Amino acid sequence: MLTIPERLARELPLKLQYVQNALALRAEGATVPFIARYRKERIGSMDEAKLRKLFDRYTALTELEQRKAAILKTIEAQGKLTEALRATIEATHDKRALEDLFLPFKPKKQTQATAARERGLEPLAEFIKALNVEASPEASLEEEAAKYVSPEKGIATTADALAGAAEILAEEIAEKASLRGFLRNYLLHEGFFVSKIKGDLPPGSTKFEMYRDYKVKVKDVQAHNVLAMLRGEHEGVLSVSLQFDEGKVQQYLAQQEIRTKHPPTFAFYQDVLSKAFEQLMRPSLEHDVREEKKEFADRESIKTFEANLRELLLSSPAGMKPTLGIDPGFRSGCKVAVVNEKGKFLHHATLHPFQSDAQRLHAGQLLLTLIKEYNIELIAIGNGNLGRETDQFVGEVIKDLEKPPVKVLVNEAGASVYAASRTAIEEFPKLDIAVRGAISIARRLQDPLAELVKIDPKSIGVGQYQHDVDQKLLKRKLDETVESCVNAVGVDLNLASVDLLKYVSGLDKATAHNIVTYRDEHGLFRNRQELMNVPQFRPKTFEQAAGFLRIRDGENPLDNTAVHPESYPIAERILHDLGVTIDKLPEVADKLNALDIKQYVTATAGEPTIRDIITELLHPGHDPRGAFVLPKFNEGIKDISDLQPGMELEGIVTNVANFGAFVDIGIHQDGLVHVSQLADKFVADPKKVVKVGQIVKVRVLEVNPALKRISLTMKSPNAPPPRLKQKPPQRKPVPKNVEKKKTEQPKQAPAPQREESERHFTLEDLKAKFNAR
Repeated sequence: MLTIPERLARELPLKLQYVQNALALRAEGATVPFIARYRKERIGSMDEAKLRKLFDRYTALTELEQRKAAILKTIEAQGKLTEALRATIEATHDKRALEDLFLPFKPKKQTQATAARERGLEPLAEFIKALNVEASPEASLEEEAAKYVSPEKGIATTADALAGAAEILAEEIAEKASLRGFLRNYLLHEGFFVSKIKGDLPPGSTKFEMYRDYKVKVKDVQAHNVLAMLRGEHEGVLSVSLQFDEGKVQQYLAQQEIRTKHPPTFAFYQDVLSKAFEQLMRPSLEHDVREEKKEFADRESIKTFEANLRELLLSSPAGMKPTLGIDPGFRSGCKVAVVNEKGKFLHHATLHPFQSDAQRLHAGQLLLTLIKEYNIELIAIGNGNLGRETDQFVGEVIKDLEKPPVKVLVNEAGASVYAASRTAIEEFPKLDIAVRGAISIARRLQDPLAELVKIDPKSIGVGQYQHDVDQKLLKRKLDETVESCVNAVGVDLNLASVDLLKYVSGLDKATAHNIVTYRDEHGLFRNRQELMNVPQFRPKTFEQAAGFLRIRDGENPLDNTAVHPESYPIAERILHDLGVTIDKLPEVADKLNALDIKQYVTATAGEPTIRDIITELLHPGHDPRGAFVLPKFNEGIKDISDLQPGMELEGIVTNVANFGAFVDIGIHQDGLVHVSQLADKFVADPKKVVKVGQIVKVRVLEVNPALKRISLTMKSPNAPPPRLKQKPPQRKPVPKNVEKKKTEQPKQAPAPQREESERHFTLEDLKAKFNAR
């Protein structure tokens, strides 16, 4: 039998040595970013995605083995564990198949079958089972059942005895792993999800309208459809059922379980099979199908959320420049906050540009005063309510300045959550919540990653059905995404907040807090080694974290690179051989690229590590995030009423779902580009075409002001319509009273076989597939 590492190496596939090394590093406490970046030689240069997949699968297989051990122990304690059963359990790699095998031995509450056994009806059930194998014509179920009539045991008639025996046989059949596995597979392949709206809700009165009379094959259902139906069911609007050919199910059970030709026994077994399926198997199998599709939907939804969050976190920063943040408001005014080039809060004020001309004039004068006094280079405006109007007001105020600040509408999703959080209150205990929101908006423009890590990812607004999916899995995956992004960019040790530092490889919130406290007490860090002076900062912590922490203008230029301190001797040797300092290295880039890297390979640093060092030496302090680019919104479009079909606009993608992408076109409502409108060709996965933060050109297809819906397209205006699949010509039926001509017909080429996923599975097809497994 394969060990878990051997199984992982075969499944993924990977070299066993790399799997073992990765698992060993993980057991030592190494993080995924550290392993992927600084231990490439030991793991065959696996990236973070592959490592996380490896570790997730390792956890799943380990939990499966633990479950097997518990099941074997339970069955052995009952004295029912045979070597054949042990071998079957140990060879099982599917959790549901494993539970099917355990079902007959699983401790149960009182059932009708156990009650029948307690009344002494098991021998009658065994007699009937024997008749199913071989029955004499004169055998009588009633005569045998009469022997078990016992009023004191609650068996008043032969019908009572036969009913009890039927319960025992039905439970035995319902607990057969082979039957359960096949039927579950059948429901997954040939079943249909059907939803209907409950009650008398009129058309158009609910957000679940498309599920009013909805039917989709289980194997074809999309993740967002599953989550929408389940949400509608949870809210009491929809009824969701699983439909399938029940006749085929009964036919299959009869083929597998009925052997006799004895009419009474045959009829008895048909009733038993009906009871076994309808009362015992169907509820649990339908639950399994729903659970499996829910797990699928959770994984897909979380995967989309991860991708969107990654793109948002890695949005290009506008830069650490003096910035003015504005949180738009009407009655209470627009809250304005000024932060300097280090993100430090300096001043706040309130503007009232929307209530009267006099107040608008005063607001403009105050805004100009702030811009000049603090040398403002960036103005970040929250894109929520009144965001577009505030943007227009600011544009009017700064248009005549010799060097006007760059104004940007910033996605403020989650800013209010941060403003009300304990983190914000601790940092700014005396400030109004709206002012804290304005500070967050300003900092979000300067460096999106540094600010967004302070907010629960679920509040950022780039997911779909995030409250409906597995919350434990969602949190783990989103935390992994944040960790990956933070370490991919690197963190300025002298500027980073506790909330940012805690995501650095090897650090936690307590260590991050110690770093900030030490920095406040002793001043800026001058080199990475100084980290060892931080309380509770151990050598292992330094190993995991140092390469991801940057020190600008420090004592050692290498401290502003991703070169790990353990590799400094190699980097310094390269610089020595070239006869230059790191700041002069770009001047001899051709010589650097021509170096024979093999001469620098050591026992711990192979060629991949040397290449990484050279890349860092060429681009010290490089930010992997792209250059900051502003979308050019159409100045004449301020409201949904200004839109007309056919208009061409520029916008920015704010969210990507399985069914399409939402695009901000500069008004209050985002437009939707349906997946069918993303490109001139078929698109299976929107994430492969667009990403959050991407600037796109769109064309208005349809506008519904009443429902505030905007349909957009990214297709070219002259794109041909999608080709429809042609139905094969139908053959005319030959009348029964007309003899077929016996003339020889020319042989036709065989019809091409459809892919297995496109075929309509028959019961026999599925049976063959299941048995082959």
